[in-house]
Amino acid sequence: MGFGYIFIFSLVFLFSLTNTIANQSEFFKLMKKSLSGNPMADWDVTSGKNVCNYTGISCDSKGYVVKVDISGWNLSGHFPENICSYLPELKSLNIGHNDIHGDFPYSITNCSLLEELTTTHTNLAGKLPDMSSMVSLRFLDMSSCSFTGKFPKSLINLTNLQVVNFNENGGFEPWSLPIDIFRLTKLRSMILSTCMVSGLIPKSIGNMTSLVDLELSGNFLVGPVPTEIGSLPNLQLIELYYNQLTGGIPEELGNLTGLTDIDMSVNKLTGSLPESICRLPNLRVLQFYNNSLTGEIPRVLEESKSLVMLSLYSNYLTGEVPRHLGRWSPLVLFDLSENQLTGELPPEICNGGKLNYLLALDNRFSGVLPESYSKCVSVIRFRLSSNMLEGNIPEKILSLPSVSIIDLSDNFLSGSITPSLGNAKNLSELFLQNNRITGVIPCEISQVYNLVKIDLSNNLISGPIPSEIGHLKRLNLLLLQGNKLTSHIPNSLSSLTSLNVLDLSRNLLTGSIPESFCDLLPSSMNFSNNHLSGPIPLSFIKGGQLESFIGNPNLCISEYPKSSSDKNQNFSICGEAYSRKKVDYIWVIGISIGVVVIGGVVFLQRWFSKENDVVKHEETWSSSYCSYNVKSFHRVSFDQEEIVEAMIDKNVVGHGGSGTVYKIELSNGEVVAVKRLWSQKSKAADEGSDEQQQQQIMNRELKTEVETLGNIRHKNIVKLYCYFSSFDCNLLVYEYMPNGNLWDALHTGKCLLDWPTRHQIALGVAQGLAYLHHHLMPPIIHRDIKSTNILLDQNFQPKVADFGIAKVLRGARGKDSTTTLVAGSYGYLAPEYAYSCKATTKCDVYSFGVVLMELITGKKPVEMEFGENKNIIYWISTKVETKQGAIEVLDNTLSGYFNDDIIKVLRIAFRCTCKTAALRPSMNEIVQLLIEADPCKFQSCKSPNKTKQPLIK
Repeated sequence: MGFGYIFIFSLVFLFSLTNTIANQSEFFKLMKKSLSGNPMADWDVTSGKNVCNYTGISCDSKGYVVKVDISGWNLSGHFPENICSYLPELKSLNIGHNDIHGDFPYSITNCSLLEELTTTHTNLAGKLPDMSSMVSLRFLDMSSCSFTGKFPKSLINLTNLQVVNFNENGGFEPWSLPIDIFRLTKLRSMILSTCMVSGLIPKSIGNMTSLVDLELSGNFLVGPVPTEIGSLPNLQLIELYYNQLTGGIPEELGNLTGLTDIDMSVNKLTGSLPESICRLPNLRVLQFYNNSLTGEIPRVLEESKSLVMLSLYSNYLTGEVPRHLGRWSPLVLFDLSENQLTGELPPEICNGGKLNYLLALDNRFSGVLPESYSKCVSVIRFRLSSNMLEGNIPEKILSLPSVSIIDLSDNFLSGSITPSLGNAKNLSELFLQNNRITGVIPCEISQVYNLVKIDLSNNLISGPIPSEIGHLKRLNLLLLQGNKLTSHIPNSLSSLTSLNVLDLSRNLLTGSIPESFCDLLPSSMNFSNNHLSGPIPLSFIKGGQLESFIGNPNLCISEYPKSSSDKNQNFSICGEAYSRKKVDYIWVIGISIGVVVIGGVVFLQRWFSKENDVVKHEETWSSSYCSYNVKSFHRVSFDQEEIVEAMIDKNVVGHGGSGTVYKIELSNGEVVAVKRLWSQKSKAADEGSDEQQQQQIMNRELKTEVETLGNIRHKNIVKLYCYFSSFDCNLLVYEYMPNGNLWDALHTGKCLLDWPTRHQIALGVAQGLAYLHHHLMPPIIHRDIKSTNILLDQNFQPKVADFGIAKVLRGARGKDSTTTLVAGSYGYLAPEYAYSCKATTKCDVYSFGVVLMELITGKKPVEMEFGENKNIIYWISTKVETKQGAIEVLDNTLSGYFNDDIIKVLRIAFRCTCKTAALRPSMNEIVQLLIEADPCKFQSCKSPNKTKQPLIK
């Protein structure tokens, strides 16, 4: 009888096992049907092959599947539901690094035996379910997905968890760490970076004694750093950067003897850097940049034998740097920039032989450059600008074999540039401006083939410009102004086809302007205030660049340009130069007499009509408060009164986010655009003295910013003529753009733009932004790139406008520094900016990508047809899986003649709008990509829809 029961039981077991194995096969059939990709080719789901032999699949001794690992297979599609109904013994599931989209499969929560779940770097989205039933879970990695809704706090119930990773999930609703988080007593790694955590860090975190890795960066945490963190005996890594933490750094962190990495950068921390932390025996990474720390760097830090990265830039640290810092430690990064440090530079920071970044700009360091820095052969970035360093530059520093950037500008350095510079084969940027450097520019500079930027301006350099500079084919920026350079301008400079910025002003250059320069025409150039002679090439005159030649009395022009503003340059007509010299003395006498007579008349007139003037002034638009200070950035032929009197309602052409815009036709025939910035004065007066003081600060910042922008010279950035400022109002006077803005051109039917014209607009905007991002020191982030801020001149050349919310990146000096001011426009905002309020150049790149999509599709960034809470990026991405689908999104007003070229630009737009900022290209890269996608490069631009004349004026 017993034998019968055993036999029956065995049959039931075998039947169940056979049925389960059959079910397992069914699931892999579902997977292969719903996911596509070559790595699944050996899954022979039709032959009945044992699934345990499939690549990526592991089974136990009974034939049950316990592990599925398809990570990094580049699969695409949806993941099938009910996995644990088919695979009841599953313990590990890894589907990461694939293009798996759709909502998170809720049925996974039925996998009660599941111990490891990884969905990282997929496109899974939607809300997450209650996960309390997954009681066996030990390892959970759901980083870099697109989840929305509420964060699954049910994880607190999974007391077996050892690793939790939700890094880069910015779609969650803001949430706080629960007080009972200490229930996760086994948790070793808690990575909750960039996933909308807000509020305080609970003190109960001090009870999570198993923690080894604590990462809460890129969130909205406030309040102090809990001292209780110092009670975590196993903690090795703390990352709390990019939050809003306040207060001091707890001394108790010095109890963490196993700590190797600590990074609390970009917060609001105050007080000094605790000596207890600097004593930690295993400390490798010490980063507290962009805080408000004060005091001195503890001298005990020079005893460290493990320190690899030291980054304390952008604080208020004072005193001298520990003299022997780096003597025993293998430093790779040394960045103390933007502090108030004094004394001499530490000479031993390269002792470990591994230093890549030597950055100490914007301090008060004095003395000479240590000779020992010549041995920093591994250094890639060498930046000590804006200090008080003096003496000669050690010869071997300029020839370091690995260095990419040398920036010693704004010091008191002397001596000459030695020929050994030619050995710096990896050097791409050389900044020595604003020093006391003498001697000549060595011809060996031509051997540094990778040079992209050279700035030697405002020194005492003499001799000729070496013709060998023409060999630097990658050179993009050449600034030599404010020196004592002599001789002629070498013809070889015209071979620098990549040159975008050229300034040779304020030197002693002689001779004529080489005709070959007409083929160069950089976006920004300046030859003013030299001793140049002869005719100015006609191309420069027609290009409206006469302003670049002022201060050269022996230059002449063949004809006056049509632009009346350029007539005021008063260049001689070639052939009349000598006759003008003969009568110059008559003009001097006549002008002198005229000044005396006119001065007397004006004095009398004002004496007798002062009261009438006051009445008249009160009747003008500007009111009695508007007594302006005027700052001009270009030669102008109009005055304050003419501008103000024309600012009436009938001349209003628009209202922007920062003010009202007027179109004003001047008496001399010129047309300008005037923006009256919104005033905060009355509000400040109503709300109290604090607001008044804040308004004064804002006005000072505005004046500083406007002056920076006014000095920008680029063909794709709108020209700011002058700035009128007063107690009550601020006016910006710009060149007027007759074809309006790109938004109207694309979306209101005012004009039809063919593809070559749209490509011209895209390339021009990219070149303007590349200039702001890469050619200015410090760089500028626009922060509101959109089609309404792209203006079009009479030839549909684009000009980037409206810097009302742009900010100069103070102290960026090569970093993508951030700011916390919220700005930008809906539909154009980069996702990381929208939730973190931290602007970088990559935010501009994202916005530019949206503009590219507007140009390609003719659609607005947000339209009803895209669906609720959906934008143009989402709409395009749902249609471009095939080439035919990509063609369907193109603007139907465009000819199909350029489809292949347009799709090339569409690929660029997708790269620009990548969700991960680090994967977006720089504006310099975008310029090159757009040049390669030029529809006129290899074919005629004559297309059936070659129309770009405005239909409505």
